[in-house]
Amino acid sequence: MGERRGGRPPEVSGVSGVPGMTGPPGADETDTERRRRRARFLRELAEARELRDRVQPRRAKAARLRHAMRMRTFRW
Repeated sequence: MGERRGGRPPEVSGVSGVPGMTGPPGADETDTERRRRRARFLRELAEARELRDRVQPRRAKAARLRHAMRMRTFRW
């Protein structure tokens, strides 16, 4: 019923549906712009992790303990 028959798939704006990206990766993109975009992504990711750790302290503590155990049993 809600399925298209034949033809091309529906058009998606941007690359892979990512807003703000209009061309293929690497097209007219300088290294500086890519690094700036990556830095912003990493900042937002760190902020999201901090928020999750604040609202789920038990899960954050368990993750810290798991990480510590992995580091203790890691062989150099």
